[in-house]
Amino acid sequence: MSGLVTGDAVALELRPARLPSRALAAAIDLAVVFCVFILVSVVVGIASVALDEAAAAAVAVAMFLLVLIGGPIAVETLSHGRSLGKLACGLRVVRDDGGPIRFRHALVRGAMGAVEILMTFGAVACIASLVSARGRRLGDVFAGTLVIRERVAAKRSVAVPPPPPWLVGRFSQLDLSAVPDELWLAVRQYLTRMHQLDPGVGGSIAGRLADELVARTGIAPPQGVPAAAFLAAVVHERQARDARRVFTGVREASSAPPVPGGGPAGPAAPAAGAPLPAAPAGPGGAGGRVPDGGGGSGAEVQKGAGASSAGFAPPG
Repeated sequence: MSGLVTGDAVALELRPARLPSRALAAAIDLAVVFCVFILVSVVVGIASVALDEAAAAAVAVAMFLLVLIGGPIAVETLSHGRSLGKLACGLRVVRDDGGPIRFRHALVRGAMGAVEILMTFGAVACIASLVSARGRRLGDVFAGTLVIRERVAAKRSVAVPPPPPWLVGRFSQLDLSAVPDELWLAVRQYLTRMHQLDPGVGGSIAGRLADELVARTGIAPPQGVPAAAFLAAVVHERQARDARRVFTGVREASSAPPVPGGGPAGPAAPAAGAPLPAAPAGPGGAGGRVPDGGGGSGAEVQKGAGASSAGFAPPG
């Protein structure tokens, strides 16, 4: 990973290309350039049979400059740093600040490449790339450019571990509307990596995230519930609510009867199979259905002994 920082103090996550991938891309580019050079030389040689020796030498020099040097410069300028070899290897030339290169960058790289690649058979470029911390050759140093890797192997997504069975459904009364997406992302990243962390460090991170969730929801977890289990249960509850919301919307849209045109519109009847609206719970409504404050369906909360007013029962 590159340690580049822009003028706005933004760290760039660039992955510099190393010598093996750069050498393979350069070999592909050189093979293509030399094939084009041979074809152009044959055509120009046939067309310049009647020229004298000096004119033929001038034409040969012009072909060398235009094809072997001007060709790569034009390709990198028009493609913004992606030649045929770099495209095949998933590489790209960018500026030091991460932006696309322009003609002056490609010109400096091409001029230096004629010396360190063509005239020395790539020896100078290989040595410079091995010495450089970011794998840059002399052309990159003088032009202020960097060759990066565009195609990176996709990381395998890790599922969030499920909560303990005795915690499933315990947080159905929790209001999750005030929890920001950044906190959900942090909790998910912790749950997928908590087994790779030191137990002490992981415990402190879980405690901090649990405190942030408590501050957003206003309700503390039951006594004796570990912070990691609390986080897993809350994330599981959010995923269950999202799934219920999606499938309920699809079911209502597919089973809703067509509305006849004309006439006064009366109260809409509930769709077939859709859950009936919950009746308001009275002060003494034991066993009644309490509406879900977080957007999901309600859950029955028994007002029995050992249950708190928030509907959280301590683990038995």
